[in-house]
Amino acid sequence: MKFIYYPGCTLKNKAKNFDIDARNCAKILGFELIEVDDFQCCGGVFTTSADEIATKLSAVRALKAAKKAGLPLVTVCSACHNVIKQTDHAMKNDPVFADRVNGYINDGDDYHGETKVYHYLEVLRDITGFDKVKEKVKYPLDMNVGAYYGCLMLRPGAVMETDDPENPQIMEQLIKTLGGRPVDYGMKNECCGGYVTVTDPGFAQKRSKAVYESAKKAGAEIIVTACPLCRYNLTKNGADIPVLYFTQLMAKALIGEKNER
Repeated sequence: MKFIYYPGCTLKNKAKNFDIDARNCAKILGFELIEVDDFQCCGGVFTTSADEIATKLSAVRALKAAKKAGLPLVTVCSACHNVIKQTDHAMKNDPVFADRVNGYINDGDDYHGETKVYHYLEVLRDITGFDKVKEKVKYPLDMNVGAYYGCLMLRPGAVMETDDPENPQIMEQLIKTLGGRPVDYGMKNECCGGYVTVTDPGFAQKRSKAVYESAKKAGAEIIVTACPLCRYNLTKNGADIPVLYFTQLMAKALIGEKNER
């Protein structure tokens, strides 16, 4: 199956291995990622101001590219996925907002939510199927893994619909599929401090420490995430166990890469 792929700007610089492993694992699993041409930054956060449309235009252009190709859109970064999914929801359900955005773009092809948006993890679960992923595992993981969701993949739950925002299991299911042992811990869906790290580093340090200490206490030998900002905050603020992207964990099991970088 083919997907239009929105990697986002961070995966082109600071998180290149997130992107590379996503592409390599997709090939092994039999689906194709077709990168959006000339994409721009998604904006990093979905602003809730009712009269703000400029920061949504990049997401709409990506959605329109998928609509034109007649393919679903897939992302791997939690922040990008959150912005694109919420923007798509607004274009589909808020006619005033949609009219303003379409009027601004004004290219003769209005968008009203025609594109199906997936997170890469949803593709694995709902389209490829974890059974097929398991068939491709060559190097089963033998470790305790803490899945860290953070905020953006799950909330707002009624819009994102990725998993249960209070007790998500999609990454735990992947970990089991790859031969690992998921550990359950209380901070797995709590905020790491997010962008507050820019204005209040001490607060972000406190939040991040609470996350990785919670995972360690539960027995995690490694933490996996889908968010470059979460990984940055956890590693910058002292996590003394590896923090990897979930695609890196997949590459370990499917390809045998040892990429803790």
